[in-house]
Amino acid sequence: MAETKPKPKIKKEAVEMPKQKPKERVKNFNEVALGYSEQQVLEEASRCLQCVKPQCVTGCPVEVPIPEFIKCIREQRYAEGIATIKSKNALPAVCGRVCPQEEQCQVKCVVGKIGQPVSIGRLERYLADWECGHGFQMPEKAQPTGKKVAIVGAGPAGLTAAADLVKLGHDVVMFEALHLPGGVLVYGIPEFRLP
Repeated sequence: MAETKPKPKIKKEAVEMPKQKPKERVKNFNEVALGYSEQQVLEEASRCLQCVKPQCVTGCPVEVPIPEFIKCIREQRYAEGIATIKSKNALPAVCGRVCPQEEQCQVKCVVGKIGQPVSIGRLERYLADWECGHGFQMPEKAQPTGKKVAIVGAGPAGLTAAADLVKLGHDVVMFEALHLPGGVLVYGIPEFRLP
């Protein structure tokens, strides 16, 4: 009779993200959430079950391949992990901080049935911050098509559309009425939440 290995226990609680202490944050406008360390991100990524039919992806509006980028984290292949996210999402540093994951992808996480769901946004943020510290990789672009596209509004939707169109080889010009590009990212979200 074959001996069966016991299934590894899944930690029910998510790894807590470090934050500025209240006595410090009342004196500045810096980001409150400080992000995971490498040890913390590996611990949180280990909670993912790598589901065959991942429900978390169905909860993501842009269908980021969540189990794939989490697997990259588990294997410490961070450059591949951020590239996996960027295949669907041009703004992972933003989404990792302000996307309402708890109402979208995380609410569908199977681990959430026995405890807290995997902290998908925090994992995404880690990879985006890792890329920021290790150099950005420019995505591959198609050959120039000779087509020109004007985008009115340099908010998140305009920036994402521009990035996708440039990758397809189009020449893009953006127009923005306000002083800085970014729209709600600059004018609507406070600095302590999105620096």
